[in-house]
Amino acid sequence: MDLLNLPPLNTFALYAAVNGLILLFLTIMVVRQRVLTRTDIGDGGKDAMIQVQRAHGNAAEYVPIVLILLYLLVQLGAPMWMLHAVGGLLTVGRILHAVGLYGTTGRSAGRFIGTNLTWLALLIAAVGSIYYAVTTV
Repeated sequence: MDLLNLPPLNTFALYAAVNGLILLFLTIMVVRQRVLTRTDIGDGGKDAMIQVQRAHGNAAEYVPIVLILLYLLVQLGAPMWMLHAVGGLLTVGRILHAVGLYGTTGRSAGRFIGTNLTWLALLIAAVGSIYYAVTTV
């Protein structure tokens, strides 16, 4: 199976599913940390809870809008390179961000690179959606 030559909707489904699994993993990590720290709600002022909650929360904040824009790009007929750029940057960015945040609540290469890749995915998806929305009328 050649993942780079999937039809557009299948490409979207692949990136949506992988990012859904990333969110599921991050959710499980929050629940695991709740059990380990005996924190029923909130972060309890515990750094470990803050880390896992922010890793999950940050992904939950960015993934949905980028996936919505990616779906719009599919529907508007954007080129495959753009679909893979947006989906790939989002996916790699979310993984790097989570890994970086799990390492420290301070600055880290993973957080920095992951954030920038996610922002780049959002920028390409937003500008691409605007472009194809007004040129494919």
